[in-house]
Amino acid sequence: MRSYGIRVATADDLGEARAVMLDAVYRDFGTGYVPKWHEDIIDLTGFYVAPDRHVLLVAYDEADGAIVATGALDSRGPRQPQWLADRYPDGETAQVRRVYVRPEHRRRGLAGRLVGELLDFAARDDRYRAVYLHAYRHSPGALDLWRTLGKEIWAEDDVVHFEIPLVP
Repeated sequence: MRSYGIRVATADDLGEARAVMLDAVYRDFGTGYVPKWHEDIIDLTGFYVAPDRHVLLVAYDEADGAIVATGALDSRGPRQPQWLADRYPDGETAQVRRVYVRPEHRRRGLAGRLVGELLDFAARDDRYRAVYLHAYRHSPGALDLWRTLGKEIWAEDDVVHFEIPLVP
């Protein structure tokens, strides 16, 4: 059985982390890279590594060091609709993003472990008052995971929005 580690991404991890993310948007979402939705994937340093209240985590296969999953958190709330942006404002909201696991490494608890680490990171920052995320209905395994961790606050066509309890 494989063993996995999780760490805060280093500069050396960014290329492989980006590949995991891009593979997911092409394979799992079928959208490919769309700049207005995925600009953070190209600029991982600017969105997740450099800002002190943001983080990018990677899960790696301990046998060969390959990056097999990602998870990120930032202080940007949702942009729309307005009532949702008002409920989860920038700076006060920890948004979970880019939790992707390569298909051959799924069903091993990696997404849950990554999210647990992200929630711990958010809890250590006393300025966050809520944890928010959205997931796509067709994303493999996503809705089942998010429903075990939080509550669904709104659903629209292909997107479901969640709040996860922030436990200090």
